[in-house]
Amino acid sequence: MALFGNAHPIDPAQAQQDYARLLGQGEQVQAAFLLIRDTILFTDRRLILVDKQGITGKKTEYHSIPYRSITHFAVETAGTFDLDAELKIWVSGSSMPIEKTFTKGVDIYEVQAILTQFVAR
Repeated sequence: MALFGNAHPIDPAQAQQDYARLLGQGEQVQAAFLLIRDTILFTDRRLILVDKQGITGKKTEYHSIPYRSITHFAVETAGTFDLDAELKIWVSGSSMPIEKTFTKGVDIYEVQAILTQFVAR
């Protein structure tokens, strides 16, 4: 069912291994989520958005967002007919938010709590 976006948390230790090449020395993955083909990593230093592109997903774009660059964020919970929840993140210097969609497999409140923990530092 991954084709339909069953998002779910990933073990941070496994994400640490899988994405070791992206991480700085001593940087630790605190939480990670798989969204269809994309991945969101919350490290102790930044937010990393892994965006698989194209039909095969071989092309990948990595967005690195230092927490200090996040000016604000919003979550929209799933509704009765709209089963997806959304996370919107505004980064300084950009008027448009970065948007990520979560299906019912991820607790959007948990995502918000993790982001709050790092942005509020």
